[in-house]
Amino acid sequence: MKEYRKLKKLREKKNLSYEDMAVLLGISKCFYWQLEHKTRKLYYDMALKIADIFECTPDYIFYEK
Repeated sequence: MKEYRKLKKLREKKNLSYEDMAVLLGISKCFYWQLEHKTRKLYYDMALKIADIFECTPDYIFYEK
């Protein structure tokens, strides 16, 4: 899998663009795109910030069976 599918679905459900997420997280649009598409390492502190936006846990978004 080349992207976090749940993250993408949650983002789209809230009608948030890559740019919107980047602004909320205080990072560049490119940086966020790379996180969502797994081309940049996701650190726990960033996972927490992302989970907070969607009011859920990092495990819910990023843990894949």
